[in-house]
Amino acid sequence: MADVVQYRLERMVDELDDLESRGIFTRREIAEIVKQRRKFEYRLKRPSPLKQDFIAYIDYETQLDALRRLRKKAATRELLRQGKKKTKTRKSVSDFAPVSRIMEIYRLAVMRYKGDVELWFRYLEFCRQRKNGRMKKVLALVIRFHPKLPGVWIYAAAWEFDHNLNVAAARALMQSGLRMCPNSEDLWVEYLRMELTYLNKLKARKVALGEDKGTLVRDKKDADEKQWKEENTDLFMSLDDEDKENNDHVSDEESEKKLDLFSEHASGLLKTIYGGAIQALPSSFSLRKQFLEILESIEVADSEELRIEILRDMKRDFSADPEYWDWLARLEMPDASITGEKNEDAMYSRLQKAVQVYEEAIKAVPSATMFKLYINFLLDAIASERGEVEAFSLSNHASSYISDILKVYEKAETTGCLTEELACQCISFYTQLGRLEEAKKVAENLCSGKISDSVQLWLLRVSVDIRCITKDSLSPSKADALSIFELFRTVLTKMSISEAESLWIMALKFFANQKKSFEKLIELSLKAVAKYGGSENGFSLSSAVVNFILQKDGLKHAREVYKRFLALPHPGLALYKNCIELESNLASLGNEDSLVNTRKLYEAALATYDQDTSLWKDYHSLETKLGTTETAAAIYWRARKSLKDSAVDFTSPD
Repeated sequence: MADVVQYRLERMVDELDDLESRGIFTRREIAEIVKQRRKFEYRLKRPSPLKQDFIAYIDYETQLDALRRLRKKAATRELLRQGKKKTKTRKSVSDFAPVSRIMEIYRLAVMRYKGDVELWFRYLEFCRQRKNGRMKKVLALVIRFHPKLPGVWIYAAAWEFDHNLNVAAARALMQSGLRMCPNSEDLWVEYLRMELTYLNKLKARKVALGEDKGTLVRDKKDADEKQWKEENTDLFMSLDDEDKENNDHVSDEESEKKLDLFSEHASGLLKTIYGGAIQALPSSFSLRKQFLEILESIEVADSEELRIEILRDMKRDFSADPEYWDWLARLEMPDASITGEKNEDAMYSRLQKAVQVYEEAIKAVPSATMFKLYINFLLDAIASERGEVEAFSLSNHASSYISDILKVYEKAETTGCLTEELACQCISFYTQLGRLEEAKKVAENLCSGKISDSVQLWLLRVSVDIRCITKDSLSPSKADALSIFELFRTVLTKMSISEAESLWIMALKFFANQKKSFEKLIELSLKAVAKYGGSENGFSLSSAVVNFILQKDGLKHAREVYKRFLALPHPGLALYKNCIELESNLASLGNEDSLVNTRKLYEAALATYDQDTSLWKDYHSLETKLGTTETAAAIYWRARKSLKDSAVDFTSPD
């Protein structure tokens, strides 16, 4: 290894001597460069060099070369400042060596990590930036090792097309890529873009030679201006004589024929590539959309017929796909920020056309997804119209917008497509509109239907009921409080503790200042824990109740309540740990009663959970800090006996 490294360093002598003789680096700096290079070379000669070793060496050499170039420019400016004439100096070995060295490190890296695509592309980018002649060879290698990667073929074709201006080679690469990766959408789309770009360049060349006019790219502004002039020909007066008009007419016809040749060629290209693409990817909806977008952005012969054909094929193949109907409807209502259209009546007319498409869609594909897309479209339309749902009243068509959305929710319910998400969205929509009573009725209806087991739905129903009660007064009456409690009782006895976590938290907060209701809620929680058992991990209802009472009524009341929970058959490890933490915090402050209670809690917990290592460790830690050596040792030996020695991972006391 040392001999190889020394040999490689000796090959750098001419470069380093040149750097010193030209005054770019000092002898001390060159010594440091040699030191760093030796370190990197030794890393690369290890039995299993890491990828990061190669990257670090490349980064060092890149930064060093950048510094060399800066100092070379500074030296040239200094010569000019001294009045010496600027002469064109020939490049020396130090100008070529850095790039060659970096290329060699990249070669070693990619040969070591052939499957690392990112490393290959870094190599290619370096070759491209430095315009290195090895680029073609590297491209051949990466294609050889990664023929199934579409990005490789696209990169290679783009380099041939843009850098080498070799259209034939780029086309051959693209076609080879399509044979290797026929299911790549990107390859099909980029192939079409490349062919159209080449055709447009030919068209631009004709324009430069004065043989033609225009390009294949569709200019909406020019088209609109031409249409306006044609519709208002009576406003224009010709200043030329009739012969000139006839000559111009003939030349225009010839030009149009040339234009038609390019347009027809582009149309033929699009048809051919489109046919091959849908044959290779018949189930790709996004590919059809991209082809349609390309068609609408260029000017080709029979563009409208092509558009109709693509839309017909899409309807035939994707009429059962909700995404297709959503896309088709959104075509009827383009973004106003793009079109510049601000007429509210015109926008509403477009909205109604989109609604008609959605209405057809929910008949063809009556599914929850379709209704969700329909509602989201209407909400997006309203948001773009006024920014916020609360601003509906500012729109002239506010009632129509709201009516359309509510009708969709009703249709989703009647067709059995109303999911939990849509139901919650419907209630929230009524709430945002300020129609609390209607939201309450809808929530009651939905909570008694087929999705009555939805926690989120019940949560919304309870919150709406609370808002209805407290909208006029912050403190509810006894009758209102009782009705809310009964509502909580209905759902909390129906669901398990883990499912109704958010509802329990809401109930505790709502009844915190209502003594009788809060006591009833505690009794309800005791029954729930007795029925479902306490939690080992995660949400613990008993711990939440104890903590809530501790903050509200103090330690004495909290002790009374947690003792009631611990008296149940399966109180849960989470409750034990919570109570132990509560008592041990007070014991550390010198409270003897709390220390006694903590020990009792540990013993009660270990009676059930004697295989919990953390429980033994915490108990031992408590006795070490607050107990005696004897009590700590006793806990340690009990733990060893219970956990069978091997599981004990805390240090034995002296």
